[in-house]
Amino acid sequence: MKTVEQTLRSLLEDQTASGTLGPGGKLPTERDLAGHLAAPRSEVRRALANLERDGLITRHVGRGTFLTEAASHRFSGAPPDTSPAEIMQVRLTVEPPIAALAARLANQADLDRITGYLEAGGRSDSYEDFETQDSHLHRAIAQAAHNGLLMTMFDVMSTARALPVWGSLKRRTSTPGRRAGYHEQHTRIVTALSERDPAGAEAAMRAHLREVSENMLG
Repeated sequence: MKTVEQTLRSLLEDQTASGTLGPGGKLPTERDLAGHLAAPRSEVRRALANLERDGLITRHVGRGTFLTEAASHRFSGAPPDTSPAEIMQVRLTVEPPIAALAARLANQADLDRITGYLEAGGRSDSYEDFETQDSHLHRAIAQAAHNGLLMTMFDVMSTARALPVWGSLKRRTSTPGRRAGYHEQHTRIVTALSERDPAGAEAAMRAHLREVSENMLG
């Protein structure tokens, strides 16, 4: 069963794909979304906060909530027939060099945000929550590279992680032990970032993604 956030993301993706909602387009109010999604306003508010944190929407007091330019690229991203093997090939090509850039260019606010997601992932006691924090962590590392074009490419790549084939396989191959291992690997990546060690960050990210690939694909 989809969470409120997943349902809201799917709704925005569908509206973007159909042309109903474009960059700068205004979203319905929290009350209207709660009614449409048949969900408590508190859950809708939490989902919107996560979308804002991911750079998909902006919220302005007294004006409303609006779709960002980045969201339009992200929601129109990966082909629906993209396979898990293709996703991992691209991730292994793109994310380790991004980690190296982040180690050189991240500011303290970036590192604090990344560390926050790392700690939240370590506290996660469910598959869904861990996956949410995992996604936030990897995106925050990409944001720390401070390269708009690279960020757009990353977001397009990340749309593939929302495809049913990826989610189904990831869930089937996820265990508490593996999630604990991923957290340890995340910790090594973040340590290298904090120590301003580009080579270490790149190597740690590559090792982590290879482990994910092995666990999912064999």
